[in-house]
This record gives sequence, structure tokens and C-alpha cells, in this order.
Amino acid sequence: MDDVRAGSQWSMMRLRPVVVSVFLTVTVGYYVYTPLPESIQEPWRLMVVSAGLRTSVHLSSVINWLGYDHYIRSVRQLSESFYGLTKSGDSTESGGGVVPGVKVSDITFAGVPVRVYEPPAGGEGHLRRGLMYFHGGDWLLGSAERWSNDALNHMVSDELNTVVVSVEYRLYPEVRFPVPYLDCLAAAKHFLSAEVLAKYSIDPERVAVSGASVGGNLAAAVAQGISTDDAVSVKFSIQALIYPMLQALDFNTPSYLQNQDVPVLYRGLAVRFWLQYLGVDLSLQPQLLVNNHSSSHHVSPELRARVNWTTLLPLRFKKNHRPVAVDKGSQRLVKEVPALLDARASPLLAGPEVLAKCPRAYVLTCENDVLRDDGLMYARRLQDAGVTVTSSHYDDGFHGCFSFIVWPVEFDIGKRLVRGYITWLQNNL
Repeated sequence: MDDVRAGSQWSMMRLRPVVVSVFLTVTVGYYVYTPLPESIQEPWRLMVVSAGLRTSVHLSSVINWLGYDHYIRSVRQLSESFYGLTKSGDSTESGGGVVPGVKVSDITFAGVPVRVYEPPAGGEGHLRRGLMYFHGGDWLLGSAERWSNDALNHMVSDELNTVVVSVEYRLYPEVRFPVPYLDCLAAAKHFLSAEVLAKYSIDPERVAVSGASVGGNLAAAVAQGISTDDAVSVKFSIQALIYPMLQALDFNTPSYLQNQDVPVLYRGLAVRFWLQYLGVDLSLQPQLLVNNHSSSHHVSPELRARVNWTTLLPLRFKKNHRPVAVDKGSQRLVKEVPALLDARASPLLAGPEVLAKCPRAYVLTCENDVLRDDGLMYARRLQDAGVTVTSSHYDDGFHGCFSFIVWPVEFDIGKRLVRGYITWLQNNL
């Protein structure tokens, strides 16, 4: 009997690690697993990325609760370190270091920090392209030095013989709208000056502005500002917008509803980012989610038409969705936060007379992205204003994938988006 009991105990001891391993595996799998659209080609890779971001957010909440640091600054530090996407270390304080084929310099344009990428070719008689790039990150994350942005700008500079200027605009919570926009506008005006273009041997007829996500928001707004400013003699010749975030009046477009739970930009998060950027109390988030801030009593029919997806979207994107219109909503929001109707914050709200002066456009959108319809509506409105637009839509794309081009977050879809972007620049800039 003792032998039987001893054997049973030994079996239990051997079984215990297996049980613990299975339990941990199931627990981790439950935490990581997220239902995703079938069109996404590397679902488990995206689930891991999403889990990493959620972990950063949860840890930041604990750090904030303990009083060690601001919630957003903690998210910024943890998300960057989690994926190893910190400074590339390719430049120095003065003049920059030289990397294969491209010289990188960290300097300032009109007091705004920028990172400049210079290809080896050029000089007198060999004018180069110029491109100003605004990174994404929801107005609170990201930098010109982030590996994904750095890798992208190295490629553009090297392959297209282009001087690329990546702007380090200030972020939330240190600043709010309109500071990031004004930083980008000031840097753009400096870049377009005759003196700077001559210094870098840039052809004034071949200068672009570009950005991804909120960087696309800033690129569109800056393009509008430059195009309508008679004091600026050199204008951007093209604008390239990557799944841009362009309006804060309707958070119930078909893409916001269809993709509200698709990583990495959830519908609730997008609303929160807008509230933070515009300096609005976060407790008002539920009102924006049901469009109480954009009722017919507070927004003119003319403005409403500029974000009316029922007339601006192609039929295949509307599906069976119906517009969420509120007759009586919160007058307090629009009255106390005029930035909600400011085209510098929401470029989709610009009038047709402004859009008509804008440069040719490349607008990239992803099917599995809450911002899909923002980009599609802007492309339509630009075309209606007489601007030549190339719309590039990826059925298997999702928000953020344009930045997922370097290890450890490397996706095939990201590489395809970047390749399409560079090819378009090569043919149009």
C-alpha cells in the first residue's frame, strides 16, 4: 500500500508542472487572442502586437495610480521599449552621422527639432526631390527617431534621391491643439524657403508633404495652410496621406462601426485621442461616441455635408449602415471647444475653395481601420474640388501596419504598403 501511495504522489508531482504549464498557456492564449477580420493575413502576429500594447496601457495605469508618472508618458516609454523601437542612434548632435548612402542630421527648422536625411547624390546641376514627413502616434506617441519612421525615411531618401525632413512636433500631455499643427506649419515654411531649398539642392517644383495617421492629419492641414498662404512662394507639389485621421464630428461612420474592435486603433481609443488633442474633458467621451456633439442644432448643414459619408463614400463601403444623426445634443461641447469645427484640426471640414488650391494627392486607406472612411471621404472631396487624387485601398490592411516594417513588428502587409507608397512617390514627385 505504501508503494502505491508513494507512486501516486510521484505521479502527481510529475503531473503538477504539466497542469501549471497548461493553465498558463490557456491564460496567456485567452489574453492574447482577439477576434480579427478574415482578410488580415498574419492574425496571430497582430494579436501579439495588440497584447503588447494593452500590457503597456495596463502597466501605465498602475504607474499613474501609484503617482510615479503621467499615464501618457508611461505609455510612451513602455510601448517604445516593449518593441525595441527606441532611438536609432544613427545621428549626432551636430551635423549628424553618416550611414550607408544617407547622411542623417538632427537640427532645428524655425525652432522645431527635425531629423534631416540627405542622399549622397546631388549638388550643383543635380537637383533632388524634397519631402517633409510627419510621424503618427495619436498626437502622444512616436518620434522621428523611432526605428520604423527612421527606416522608412532612410529608404525614401536613398531610393528616390530625396532630402527627407522628419519633424519632431511636440506631443500631448505637454501640449495640445493647435501647438502640434503650428510646429509642423513653422517647420514646413522654413523648409520651403528659397534659402533652405538651395542649401539642400532641392528642386522647388518637386517638394512633397506626407504623414501617417495623425501625421496624415497634420500633413493635410499643413498642405491646406501652405496652399492658401500667399506669403509662401514655393508650394508643396504633392501630398501623400497614409490612413489619415481627418475629422471629429462623426464617430459612427461605417468604418468606425465595422472596425471598432480591430487593433491597433479601437473606436473608443480614437475618440479619447481626439479629446486629449483638443483639450476636452475625457468624461465627455460617451457623448462623442453617440454623436451628441454634432447635432443639427450646433453644426451648420454646410459643415455637415463635408463629412456626410452617405454621399461621399462609394457604395461598397456603405453596406447596410445608417447615419447616426442627433437632433438635440450637447451645445456645451461645440460652444466650449470650437476646435471641433476648426479645419486645422479636422482637415475634412475645409471648404471647397481651400481644397481646390491643394496639391495632387495620394490617399492610402485600409479596410480594417476605423479611419478608412476619413481617407475615402477626403479623396472624394479633393476630387470634387478638381484635385488629382490617387486612392490606394488595401483590403487586407489595418491601422498601424504602415509602420510595421522592422523587427520585431514586421508584417508583409506593411512592406507592401511602403513599397506602394515609394513607387507612387517615384512616379509623381
